[in-house]
Amino acid sequence: MRVGIVGCGFVGRRRAAIVRQMPTDELLIVADVDEARARAIAAEMGCLATTDWRELVSRDDLDVVIVSTTNDWLARITVAALQGGKHVLCEKPPGRNPDEAQQMMEAAQASGTKLKIGFNHRHHAAVWKGKELFDQGRIGEPLFIRCRYGHGGRPGYDQEWRADPEVSGGGELLDQGIHVVDLFRWFLGEFQEAVGYADTWYWKTPVDDNAFALFRTAGGKVASLHASWTQWKNLFSFEVFGRDGYLTVEGLGGSYGPERLTWGRRRPQSGPPDEERFEFPGPDTSWEAEWREFVSAIQENREPLANGYDGWQAMRMVYGVYESARTGRAARL
Repeated sequence: MRVGIVGCGFVGRRRAAIVRQMPTDELLIVADVDEARARAIAAEMGCLATTDWRELVSRDDLDVVIVSTTNDWLARITVAALQGGKHVLCEKPPGRNPDEAQQMMEAAQASGTKLKIGFNHRHHAAVWKGKELFDQGRIGEPLFIRCRYGHGGRPGYDQEWRADPEVSGGGELLDQGIHVVDLFRWFLGEFQEAVGYADTWYWKTPVDDNAFALFRTAGGKVASLHASWTQWKNLFSFEVFGRDGYLTVEGLGGSYGPERLTWGRRRPQSGPPDEERFEFPGPDTSWEAEWREFVSAIQENREPLANGYDGWQAMRMVYGVYESARTGRAARL
């Protein structure tokens, strides 16, 4: 794949490093409104640099464009790249609202290109292994899912772009929570109802720093989420409960702690369950695995995991919670 990247911040740099290490792929050009930042990555990666994203997406020598800008530019750049015949990996969330996510999805469908949303949590080793066990029926009929996910911010966090709704589109539920919402759909399928609260308790911003959400499928399965910008010690805990057992994923590596998966099996006579634990102490490989899956999808002419439709549905679920928080009633999805 011949690749261009728009957005040279922390995530863009990480994406560039992944592409560079792939022997069959080539990073040709990066773009950022901050010329110094673009040139710094270009010098490190041995590629071209520009401050004009339009110049990048209009090139005829690119196969893939990675869009890793602030949320207010994601839809505009992604749609332009798709309409120009490029495949796109767009970072989460897919825009600022469901309308922007729908624009991306429809642009990919109309152009026949592939769109992947950056839901890299599907590719974390413990989550991936848990999904394999789930699909094999190892915990029986699924009953419900619950998750806690959050970090504590940093000094001045309330002054950063994520706290500006015109730029971000939402707060912590849209920032980190949408990763979990995507995992809910990956495990349980479509949801028909959302209810929740999204408020600001600490950071004094116009967007939520904590969100509590419940989702229900047509079949009555429930998923619950607490996403928090006041989880002072970084935390990721994802639990899937079935009739015959459960799966628990703890940690995402780094400051979230090592990735661990526990597979519990209910005993017929009840009592403490039998447990098997899987440890994944190495570095976070989700970004590399996500990129490999996208390249495979392009080569095999199939839809990638976490495609445009998945992104649109996850965004609708997030905004269902925002609607519920605003109206005090459950939102139909």
